[in-house]
Amino acid sequence: MKQLIALFALCFMATTMSAQDEPEYRLELGAGVGLMNYLGDMNGNLLRGMKPAGSLVVKYKPNPRMAWALIGSYGSLKGSSATAKTWYPSMSERMADFNTSLVDVSVRYEYNFWPFGTGREYYGAKKLTPFIALGLGASIANAKLTQDGIQTKSSSVAGQLPIGLGVKYKMGARLNLAVEWMMHFTAGDKLDGIKDPYGIESNGLFKNTDCYSMLGLTLTYDLWAKCKTCHNDRD
Repeated sequence: MKQLIALFALCFMATTMSAQDEPEYRLELGAGVGLMNYLGDMNGNLLRGMKPAGSLVVKYKPNPRMAWALIGSYGSLKGSSATAKTWYPSMSERMADFNTSLVDVSVRYEYNFWPFGTGREYYGAKKLTPFIALGLGASIANAKLTQDGIQTKSSSVAGQLPIGLGVKYKMGARLNLAVEWMMHFTAGDKLDGIKDPYGIESNGLFKNTDCYSMLGLTLTYDLWAKCKTCHNDRD
């Protein structure tokens, strides 16, 4: 009986060791493409006016459950007062439309619902996992506003709070694919080139401010292998 138990124990140890024969990686580098959408005074529809966007991604992974991401994105936004359902004094007699180029830089924290990996570098890791994300960043907007054929240009910088969710898939030992949707709440009201269309100064960090969302697909590659003999995630 003791010999049988010892045999089972040896088999289990061998299986565990073979399941962890790949290194864990600390860093991800990659890029993404997606669609960006403006939400503000001239649009309240999440699907209207979506325009192409691209991004560069760097992620640091302390462990398979979480990641810190630095993301830089570039895209454009558009909108028109013709689609606004709210009456604004500044646009009551003059139709307005805008096009804005946007640069977004943000740092965010990602939490994976399950440990993310192939299962061969970290016992119990899953190739597919949903995740949530929260961060801080800044948005640099260059807006071109047209009213009655007259175009005006304006630039603005505003802090923003990105919040969202997504799904990650491990395509290979070092290749990762992610689909995500992020909502960016900005502290400014000039993404569309018009500030306070009600003609009343707003108070509050995110009160009567513009927002934008981004639906994206990113592909990243793993770098910086963790030491195989290290047993502490801080090593």
